[in-house]
Amino acid sequence: MSTLALAVRDSSTMLRRNLLHARRYPSMTLNLLLTPIMLLLLFVYVFGDVMSAGMGGGADRSAYIAYLVPGLLLMTVGSTTIGTAVSVSNDMTEGIIARFRTMAIHRGSVLVGHVVGSVLQSVASVVLVGAVGVAIGFRSVDATALEWLAAFGLLTLFALALTWIAVGMGMVSPNAEAASNNAMPLIFLPLISSAFVPVDAMPGWFQPVAEYQPFTPAIETLRGLLLGTEIGVNGWLALGWCLALSVLGYFWSKSAFDRDPK
Repeated sequence: MSTLALAVRDSSTMLRRNLLHARRYPSMTLNLLLTPIMLLLLFVYVFGDVMSAGMGGGADRSAYIAYLVPGLLLMTVGSTTIGTAVSVSNDMTEGIIARFRTMAIHRGSVLVGHVVGSVLQSVASVVLVGAVGVAIGFRSVDATALEWLAAFGLLTLFALALTWIAVGMGMVSPNAEAASNNAMPLIFLPLISSAFVPVDAMPGWFQPVAEYQPFTPAIETLRGLLLGTEIGVNGWLALGWCLALSVLGYFWSKSAFDRDPK
């Protein structure tokens, strides 16, 4: 069997393993999925009229739903990948990785299985949160098929980038609790982005914090694709962040995985 065929076979096996774990122990995924859904319902039905009026849209929560959903979709990606960090940390601390090292399997297949499995879970979670958004009134009637495809591609690329970062966090964490804590910025950063309010509405000293981070350009790009708002340079910035985080996470994860166990 060629090296490529071996890598594909072993990666598929590891992917099935991780998907089976997610199916047998769904509590982590469900808990992380509930966070963006609860925030969506809270901000729409409790704060929606006030937030819409404050943004100049009048006391009509439908305008705020349209603004909010793209940000919550990307927040869903961030929250889902926390489960990846915990899962990787469990593998590292419970001895299964040491067992894999002694087996005749492709070394990279362990990481590939985690990454692909996490990306698939992130996409499924985004679909569920998007369905909730549509159920409560979100509409994207002006987006073309190409724009929908680009939006899906952006969400997938962003999920891939954050997953590699989460894998690196899981690799270097001493236990699952530490991995969960280390990955908390993946939920915290969307809260200080343009997901809930425009950057221009924030205090002047805080605006650079919200603007120069990965989530804001990705949110503005997704918002532009789905709602027809101005994208500007945000599309290139979002792609640049995806590439940079993917490369950083990959080499970080690979370095930690190749390190001899203590």
